[in-house]
Amino acid sequence: MSMPHTESARTHAERAEKFCQDEARVDWHSKALWVLREKRDRAAASLPEWEQLRTLGSELKLHTLSNLGQYLQEFEQQCIANGIVVHWAKDGEEHNQIVHQILAKHQVKKLVKSKSMLTEECHLNPYLEQRGIEVIDTDLGERIIQLNQQPPSHIVVPAIHLKKEEVGELFHEKLGTDKGASDPTYLTRAARAHLRAQFLSADAAMTGVNMAIADQGAVVVCTNEGNADMGANLPKLQLHSMGIDKIVPNLASAGVLLRTLARNATGQPITTYSSFYRGPQAGGEMHIIMVDNGRSDMLKDKILAESLKCIRCGGCLNTCPVYRRSGGFSYNYTIPGPIGIAVGAKHDATNSLPWACTLCGSCSFVCPTKVPLDKIIHHQRRLKAEAGTLPYGKSSYMPLVGKLMANETMLNASMAMARTSLRLLPGALLKPCSGAWGKYRELPVAPASSFERWYKNNRS
Repeated sequence: MSMPHTESARTHAERAEKFCQDEARVDWHSKALWVLREKRDRAAASLPEWEQLRTLGSELKLHTLSNLGQYLQEFEQQCIANGIVVHWAKDGEEHNQIVHQILAKHQVKKLVKSKSMLTEECHLNPYLEQRGIEVIDTDLGERIIQLNQQPPSHIVVPAIHLKKEEVGELFHEKLGTDKGASDPTYLTRAARAHLRAQFLSADAAMTGVNMAIADQGAVVVCTNEGNADMGANLPKLQLHSMGIDKIVPNLASAGVLLRTLARNATGQPITTYSSFYRGPQAGGEMHIIMVDNGRSDMLKDKILAESLKCIRCGGCLNTCPVYRRSGGFSYNYTIPGPIGIAVGAKHDATNSLPWACTLCGSCSFVCPTKVPLDKIIHHQRRLKAEAGTLPYGKSSYMPLVGKLMANETMLNASMAMARTSLRLLPGALLKPCSGAWGKYRELPVAPASSFERWYKNNRS
């Protein structure tokens, strides 16, 4: 779902301010995501070889990206041998045209679709709906936000921004559930009954792709609800949409990534369903659409290219202090959070995304394929500076900030003034001076002395 023009014209800080006005929701949102981060940590600690898996995952993705043309050709040849029809799309528009041509040829009126960030990236749903094809998102979280007419706010848990009471109200309005009902089991059963009818009446099914195995001509789709399998096995026509960066060489490579994907996303040992599709049903058709959409251009930049190692586990979002307290809708790109900045900064008309980050490095620390996200985001800032597209004020006041921080005397004096102000002046007077980020946050307690003075007294 694309953003309204007026929304996309607002900077990340301006959009985050809207989210931050509801302080209770911000706290709840941050806590819910941190629970996922804690589950991830426990799952990672359960494997003594976790860091070896991360290194191996990084190396196999780098190897594949370095030989991408070879593996894409091998994958296509194996797919054709398996009876799969392969399509190539240079961008989102061509991807959507290909999908529509396939569906129109088979006179499809209803398409059931499992979660796919690529189809969100290509804005497929509105494209098909404008041409008379009903699209039903079958992942529970995706169906919730589709009924709520919203894009996903997270790449793994797309409805994380909604509370169960809000989902209950939505289901009462759209699905006829009991008014005021918010029990998750009751709501899930209602959604299951609703979606079962959609599966049984669908003319075609579509899924995203977690991995595409070059030497097998097979795609791997990971879900916890089995909705991809329901879709792909009921209609005779199945489509799979994938970015060209999803290729891995062989089954052993897929096994490495499967061991880290769910652990890093939700703390599970593996997704409930990890399905391998290697050919059409008897009497049916299977189509795979491979999409570039700027990925080849990213490969030309050695630093940006590493963002294509991402396996979309969402771990970087769960740990990011900015994402957790600004929400997914504050980002001017389909994919939010650190990975969204890494791959989407060039698409941001406000040029503000690279600064929606503290460069704390927590995202890089948790990444299962060692994508150096903080390094990439810093590089995106440099690219904005070189292109002369720095956000308002950055080109004027940041050089002055640099000179201040480079001067020991001036820096120490300004920090002393800050400590004194925190001790003596009320927060209501200081908060407006801290800008958009300080407006909805508590000011720190002033330390008794500077770190420099503490170090001289205790460590020098």
